Amino acid sequence: MSTEQERRKLDEKARQGEAVIPGGAGGKSLEAQEHVAEGRSRGGQARKEQIGTEGYKEIGRMGGLTATEVSGGERAPEEGV
Repeated sequence: MSTEQERRKLDEKARQGEAVIPGGAGGKSLEAQEHVAEGRSRGGQARKEQIGTEGYKEIGRMGGLTATEVSGGERAPEEGV
């Protein structure tokens, strides 16, 4: 494992836009690059916990029904979904 000094150097490089972790491109800090490389997404996981599997299925069914005038939730019963 990296020492604290090595981690600080890597973090500084990451903040300058350099990819310091293989697969971590896009992260703006060492920690963010580690998360990207591991495939972790805090936002997606939190959302999954909030709405659950059924919620995602419902969003998927209604997503294609959304129009500018009417929301997918209002249009779904009309379409028999």
